[in-house]
Amino acid sequence: MNFDFGAFNNWGVLKKVAVRRPQDSFVSDTKLDAEWKDLNYHSRPDLQNSIREFEAVEAVLKAAGAEVIALPAADGLTLDAIYTHDALVVTPRGLVKPRMGKPQRRREAEVNGAALEKLGISVAGEISGDGKVEGGDLVWIDRQTLLAGVGYRTNLEGVRQLQALCGSEVEVKWFDLPHYKGRPDVFHLMSVLSPLDRDLAVVYPPLMPVRLVEFLEKRGIEFLEVPEAEFPSMGCNVLALGPRHAMMVDGNPETLKRMKAKDVRVEVINGADICRKGEGGPTCMTRPLVRN
Repeated sequence: MNFDFGAFNNWGVLKKVAVRRPQDSFVSDTKLDAEWKDLNYHSRPDLQNSIREFEAVEAVLKAAGAEVIALPAADGLTLDAIYTHDALVVTPRGLVKPRMGKPQRRREAEVNGAALEKLGISVAGEISGDGKVEGGDLVWIDRQTLLAGVGYRTNLEGVRQLQALCGSEVEVKWFDLPHYKGRPDVFHLMSVLSPLDRDLAVVYPPLMPVRLVEFLEKRGIEFLEVPEAEFPSMGCNVLALGPRHAMMVDGNPETLKRMKAKDVRVEVINGADICRKGEGGPTCMTRPLVRN
């Protein structure tokens, strides 16, 4: 697979994307019963409804022109394996297998990387030792610029190793993330920043680092702000299917209205079980591999 043809932004037309379906992540009612509390889910997902909801997500992805690659079930994976974005990083030199900040998820990178290697996708390396990286803390602005959020899921040692694996042609610019709700919470850079186009991004400024705000402003990126009431319901967790074409979770009417006012075409999904209970929205459930 040729990664040089545009996997290095968060808003281009989505051409290839890896997912893990609920039947391969949630697996069974027994597994759900055993794991949902330990993984800090708000409540127990319903397996059959999760499958139906995810089928609708796949339908949106395919209708947008993306090839959907289904990752396999495997021993040692948790319910969180449905959130494939975090467990791999796409770089100009190939995939990087991260060392997840959430310890229960560390098997995912190996399983996902091996599955994609079998399809001919090269692996550049992995984050090791004391390094921590999760995909949700990374946003490509362009081919040369990768933004990284440093918090409880990604640390400076992880960023240092990622920079080395990306090579000198990429600058990894890091920004401190807030404590917010603390270590158990699911908080990433992409919790407050989701690009919709080269010059437009959905943002939640109250939790954004000042340096990040200033950097994006200097790059001429317009902010589409999520209201305070819709931040907890993942109003900021928006997946670009292409420039100004996006997928979002239902229940965020004001954010939806603001997106439409900026000529963004929006596909709204029902994420009661696959999104809300585990706090993982459309970006979390998809690992883009190729964008045009």
